[in-house]
Amino acid sequence: MRIGELATRTGVSVRALRYYEEQGLLTSERSPSGQRRYADSAVDRVLWIQCLYAAGLSSRTIREFLPCTYASVATPADIARLTAERDRINAQMADLATTRDRLDAIIAAASGTAGAEACGIAQSA
Repeated sequence: MRIGELATRTGVSVRALRYYEEQGLLTSERSPSGQRRYADSAVDRVLWIQCLYAAGLSSRTIREFLPCTYASVATPADIARLTAERDRINAQMADLATTRDRLDAIIAAASGTAGAEACGIAQSA
C-alpha cells in the first residue's frame, strides 16, 4: 500500500510515517518511480508504535523494543528493560487513577452529590 493509504488506515499523518522511517521504526520498499510501498502488516506496526509513544516511550526505546515484539526473542538485558518500562507504565497508570479519582470527587462535590470534604477541598466561609 502507498503512504497515503497507510496514513488513512492508521489515522497517522504522512509526515509522522516518514519520521518513523527516519527513526528506523518502519520500513518500506520503493517503487520504480520512488514511491513508498508498505506491506499490509505495516498497519499493525504503526498502531503498535502509536501505543508505545502514547505510553511515553522514546523513538530510540521503541526501535530497540520492536525486534522483541515481532521476533518474540529477547536477551536478558532486553527483558530487564521491558520490565522496567512496564513498571514505569504501571506507576504512571496508578498516578493517573489517583488523579481521576480526585477529579471524580471534585465533580461530585461541585454538582452537589457529595460534600467538598470528600475531595479534600477546604471550604471558605
